[in-house]
Amino acid sequence: MSSPFDFLSHQRRRSPLGGAYFAPADLGGAALIGTLSAAARSLVASYLAAAAAAAPPLQRRNARSLVRKVSVMLVLFDFLSESYGASSSSSSPFPRGSPDSATLCLRELYIFLYRARMLLDYCSQSARLWVVVRNNQISGYFRDLDQEIATLLDVLPLGALRLSADVREQLELLRRQCHDSDLRADPRGEELRRSIFSLLDEFARGDAPDPDDLRSLFVDQLGVRDADACRSEIEFLEEQILNSEEDTDLPLLGGAVALARYCRFLLFGFGEPKIKPSGDDSVKLKTTTRLLSSGGDSSFAIPKDLCCPISLDLMRDPVVVSTGQTYDRASIIQWMDEGHYTCPNSGQILTHTRLVPNRALRSLIAQWCAAYGIPYESHDGTEGSAESIAAACSSKASIEMNRLTSRMLVRQLFDGTDELKAIAAREIRLLAKTGRENRASIAELGAIPPLCRLLRSSNSVAQENAVTALLNLSIYDVNKSRIIEEEGCLNLIVYVLKNGWTVEARENAAATLFSLSVVHEYKKRIVEEPGAVESLANLLKEGTTRGRKDAVMALFNLSTHPECWVGLLEFGAVTVLAGALENELVAEEAAGALALLLKQQRVAKAVVSVDRSVTSLVGLMRRGSPKGKENAVAALHELCRRGGSMMIRRVARMPGFCGLLQNIFLTGTKRAKRKAALLTKMCQKCEAPTMMLLGSSWVIDQTLARNSSLRRVSSFESGELTVSTAISVPVP
Repeated sequence: MSSPFDFLSHQRRRSPLGGAYFAPADLGGAALIGTLSAAARSLVASYLAAAAAAAPPLQRRNARSLVRKVSVMLVLFDFLSESYGASSSSSSPFPRGSPDSATLCLRELYIFLYRARMLLDYCSQSARLWVVVRNNQISGYFRDLDQEIATLLDVLPLGALRLSADVREQLELLRRQCHDSDLRADPRGEELRRSIFSLLDEFARGDAPDPDDLRSLFVDQLGVRDADACRSEIEFLEEQILNSEEDTDLPLLGGAVALARYCRFLLFGFGEPKIKPSGDDSVKLKTTTRLLSSGGDSSFAIPKDLCCPISLDLMRDPVVVSTGQTYDRASIIQWMDEGHYTCPNSGQILTHTRLVPNRALRSLIAQWCAAYGIPYESHDGTEGSAESIAAACSSKASIEMNRLTSRMLVRQLFDGTDELKAIAAREIRLLAKTGRENRASIAELGAIPPLCRLLRSSNSVAQENAVTALLNLSIYDVNKSRIIEEEGCLNLIVYVLKNGWTVEARENAAATLFSLSVVHEYKKRIVEEPGAVESLANLLKEGTTRGRKDAVMALFNLSTHPECWVGLLEFGAVTVLAGALENELVAEEAAGALALLLKQQRVAKAVVSVDRSVTSLVGLMRRGSPKGKENAVAALHELCRRGGSMMIRRVARMPGFCGLLQNIFLTGTKRAKRKAALLTKMCQKCEAPTMMLLGSSWVIDQTLARNSSLRRVSSFESGELTVSTAISVPVP
């Protein structure tokens, strides 16, 4: 049977003492005493082993004091176990007549031991920089536990337990000590904290500290001795920033992250283990999870709540659908791509296709993977809060340290070996992921030309990181011109889009074109770049869901330029956009692009030639989001304008089309109502034979079409309600 403390050392909680805890309801009597004794003994042994292996420990004085207190409690548990546990046949290990408060206190002591173990593991497993900068708060956690022991000893009926004199004396002394203890910050932690503040102040003034001082702090005092340890510090601190509490000093944490990143390269160089392609970890993870799911060691089974209900594998990117159920992103997307519109678990209709990241579950999966040594890497999501978090963490010190780090990385891009260039590209990619200042300084230091050269690298990792770094840099508007004006850079981005070594490289190349196409004057240049439109169209047709999203957004941007329609038509993008209307994940953007392109007669003919294009637009009017419905009705309006009476009749004959227009009049956006009114007028002006085919149910009140809404007039005096509705006009 596994211990209840087995998984504690792998949890990364924002507050180690937060939350509610309960003692096991099925434990009582001798079993409870035995559990308390085993838990206390395990806590003491774990601390001694960790203190011997890890150096130099932080919060040493507070931790040592807590362990001494637990050792005294262990004396109590052992005494009760020896005196009453073995000889008593009753369910209670205490003498007959002992109050029930004794059992209640022992249950509370179980919770205390749990919280104490959590706090000790929190200190040993957390990043050392985190423990230092949170020195006062963590010292307060130890003080809270002291008060908890004092309270428990106040209510524990020592007299009724018939304790020996020495045990009782130790407990009385422990109670007084806990009552008399005051909040004192760990002195070693406070000294290190002041040293870190001093270094940050130096960076804020524009002065780089002596490398020997940094080495003394990181290696000798903090015990961060290699690049891997620095990476762990950075990852932990970034996780705490994302899950920050109200009292968290974000600029300080941002400075700590920048300091760890700077020291990583300054002190330990670039001699890291080779960076493996992301696909390798994916294969390893999939293989591992399948092995775990197939059986074997039962203690190594994946918790059911961490597995996708569709694939039954460990989820890598858990997302929540409209019904509230959670699935792995790849599995639920495949489910929807296959034409399913229901939730696999509940069977309910999916009201929309938006997928919301389940960050809480993702964090639990990452903790479980860390516990069992399974590789797990979160996706590079472009979440809306990333920039606001980066801004909150920004400070003069962090900006200066990141600039110095960028300088070292860019130097490696120019002068390093192929392996070091790949590492530098990856770090620039991560550094440029957030923060306008980072993107600006990296480009100003000259990173764009060597990154462009890496796009033709035979190293798949170097190519993927280089194109992703350019994508992240392009988010800063000033860098868009630097990228587009760099000789041959646009051609190389298209080369990766067409021939990239990895799927992610091709997808990020498409995303880079999407980012660049935001600038109006660059749209025509992209369309005229050989292979650009064809490759985007091919990605939209055959790529992954993410690739299709990037491709359709890029094509949408290009379609907004009035001179780009010729290239989009000639290079096949129009027909691919029309075909994409059947894919609900990209139909909205495809309809928006077509609504712009259909202003040209030749484009309208190309769209009509695609099977089910008109049917798909009508279907989008029925099931799409408000924006999707707007794009669909706008595209149909333009299609009818260019297609003449034949097209109008074809659209008007679509089953339920009249009802869809009425629904848009009531609930659509302002632009959708306007387009629907224009489309209604077209249908009403249709020739008489067409109206006969449509039947009398088609004709819509002219007032409804003109005002794009129902007008309701009520008369409370007469008690009558008059409503202007659609009127059926007999056809002669």
